[in-house]
Amino acid sequence: MTDWKPELDAIVGSRHGGRADHVPDLLRKLDARFPNVAEIHHQLAWTLETAGKAGDALPHYEKAIALGLNPNEHANALIGFATTLRTLGQAGRAAEVLRSGQVQFPDNREFDVFLALTLHDLGQHAEALRLALTSLADTSDDPGLTAYQRAIRYAAGQL
Repeated sequence: MTDWKPELDAIVGSRHGGRADHVPDLLRKLDARFPNVAEIHHQLAWTLETAGKAGDALPHYEKAIALGLNPNEHANALIGFATTLRTLGQAGRAAEVLRSGQVQFPDNREFDVFLALTLHDLGQHAEALRLALTSLADTSDDPGLTAYQRAIRYAAGQL
């Protein structure tokens, strides 16, 4: 285990206790001591994003992704990065990130849902609804929906 990991875990754990105003500063200090650690940048980006500071989060998402994360964290970082881009009015770039995520993680259907939201932002409403309906039909085990999977897929294909 690396020297920074226990401290990162403690900092991340502290944000679950309610007020997390102090967390970005702690993560920045950790980054200063252990520069170029993807996981630190990912957690800093996520913390800033959830605090409503998308502009501050963006470069940390970019750096975390560039430095390399384990597959699960990488998928999560791509979703966070795309969400931040959407928040900043960069839906076209967000769509590119999400499409890349679909290719890299074809079993992670959350990329479809976030891409549907992004396509809606881009005015591609039919494609957004098609993607959302297909994802719903593919992943739901609700008896009412599974009974109509074929009809849902047909309707999605007609959009």
